[in-house]
Amino acid sequence: MAKYGMSMCVLGMAEEFKPDGIAVNAVWPKTAIYTAAMDMLTGSDSSNVCRKPEIMADAVYTLLCKDSKSITGQFLIDENILKNEGITDFTNYACNPANKDKLMMDFFLDDNNILDSQDKKHSSNKTNNGEVGQVERIFIAINENLSNELVNRTGAIYQFNVKGKEAGVWFLDLKNGKGAIGKGEPSQPADATLTMDSENFFAMFSGKLKPTAAFMTGKLNISGNLQKAMKLEKLMGNLKAKL
Repeated sequence: MAKYGMSMCVLGMAEEFKPDGIAVNAVWPKTAIYTAAMDMLTGSDSSNVCRKPEIMADAVYTLLCKDSKSITGQFLIDENILKNEGITDFTNYACNPANKDKLMMDFFLDDNNILDSQDKKHSSNKTNNGEVGQVERIFIAINENLSNELVNRTGAIYQFNVKGKEAGVWFLDLKNGKGAIGKGEPSQPADATLTMDSENFFAMFSGKLKPTAAFMTGKLNISGNLQKAMKLEKLMGNLKAKL
């Protein structure tokens, strides 16, 4: 069942069973939880930025111990539930305790997935006036961040098929030399090809849209090596402050 469908069930069932003293609530994770799905989507390294499923179990257990008439029809976050019980140290819930402050936020709690109307208007005006568009600004910023270290760490060639107002094909070579970018297809086969709308492309590289959330919600289509595609997330983090 889709997340929206589950949310509607919570609201409907909470009202239906309230006269019987039965509570129905939804619990959401604040951070990504390491499961087989995360392993498949982003590789085993994703455990370094995830929490263990135990935090969800403890949060739900806390709810089950409460009077069912005291809370129902609510959408609650695991960490907040436990904080209300006096828990302040969540280190042990991290798969890698050393990264407890560098965890990936949950995909469905991000309210900045879509550019606001002012951003869209700005993007459209720049393109129509023949000035540098949002997408080209991204690649200019990427070019300024190219380095041997980045190439050695990534080892992949990417092709970007951008649709919408700033449609075009771009490539990013992080496998050879000091790296390179350019318009058109790469001279060597791409390890991963990413296809998305230009506005979502800018939102993703400027930190307003999480890559994994974009992929899981259909805003980003990836063909080729998925794990190498996910390596771009660190590059996006470096660009955020420059856009």
